[in-house]
Amino acid sequence: MQVTPLIWLITIAVTILFFVYEFFAHVRKPHEPTIAESARWSAFYIGLALLFGVGIGVMSGWTFGGEYFAGYLTEKALSIDNLFVFLIVMTGFAVPKKYQQKVLMVGIIIALILRGGFIAIGASLIENFSWVFYIFGALLLVLAYKQAFGSHDSNPADGKFMQLVRRVLPVTDEYHRDRLTVKKNGKRFVTPMLLTIIAIGFVDLIFAVDSIPAIYGLTNEAYIVFTANAFALMGLRQLFFLIGGLLERLVYLAQGLAVILAFIGVKLVFHALHVNELSFINGGEPLLWVPEIPIWFSLLFIAVTVAVATVASLLKTRGDDDRNDRDRVHGTPVAVGSEDGAGDSQIEETRSSTAGTAK
Repeated sequence: MQVTPLIWLITIAVTILFFVYEFFAHVRKPHEPTIAESARWSAFYIGLALLFGVGIGVMSGWTFGGEYFAGYLTEKALSIDNLFVFLIVMTGFAVPKKYQQKVLMVGIIIALILRGGFIAIGASLIENFSWVFYIFGALLLVLAYKQAFGSHDSNPADGKFMQLVRRVLPVTDEYHRDRLTVKKNGKRFVTPMLLTIIAIGFVDLIFAVDSIPAIYGLTNEAYIVFTANAFALMGLRQLFFLIGGLLERLVYLAQGLAVILAFIGVKLVFHALHVNELSFINGGEPLLWVPEIPIWFSLLFIAVTVAVATVASLLKTRGDDDRNDRDRVHGTPVAVGSEDGAGDSQIEETRSSTAGTAK
């Protein structure tokens, strides 16, 4: 795939212009977006991403087009998981709804910048060291295990990193509109708004660690990696307000993402063996009998996994709701902290446990 410096320059410039427009058109004036507004803009950005993929397929061939769609779908799924953590952070810091757009906007921009840096580093490593595929593959397998079996109940708003930030920075007890700092009695304080943005940025850094190796398992083209990430992040702010309630119902999203990360990890290890140059593996010769997983299969596998995880989650939570309704009708109390209603209780517990420390 031939991508000239001019194409790179135009792509980056257009991406920046989109975010500048987003800020001045939607975020500059604090307000809570309506469902209709969020739906329109979410559909616009998703449609734009799909149209761009078709353009890659027509101009550069459908092998690259398939790599883009597989990468975009993977990054979008990981971004939705990111949204859930954003929800926990903003709940922990009790961010007023009308200011949440600004937090999300800044968080998404930080995510794009961090991923851009990781993309450049990854491209350089892949170009010079073929053995890096072994590291990426092993990393994704470890992350897949943690995604499937690790604890997802921790609150980044009250983690050790944020506790350190609070010790270093003087923090006010209340919000001052959407200001990041405020002067009181001649001394400069940071507001909970700035703490929230710092927490979101830290979360973005953690998510970039699995996001970039995952998409490099689907394509070696840095341009596809960048554009798939950019389009996955575009419209994420509107998607947050559109599916905010649905996020709590995606109870199997973590398991679905674990399957996807494990699949891509295995794909990376297979590719590493196929282009092997390590002397202690097969005498430094490639293992050509190791199969290469085609991109069409990767795209199909990822799409089916996302669909199954989503449908299974909705069926599970719908069944829980039905059981709750029957229990209430028959006068049976639902245990606090039980699996029934777990999504709502988790957020409420997070709010109550961090209301004091988040200030």
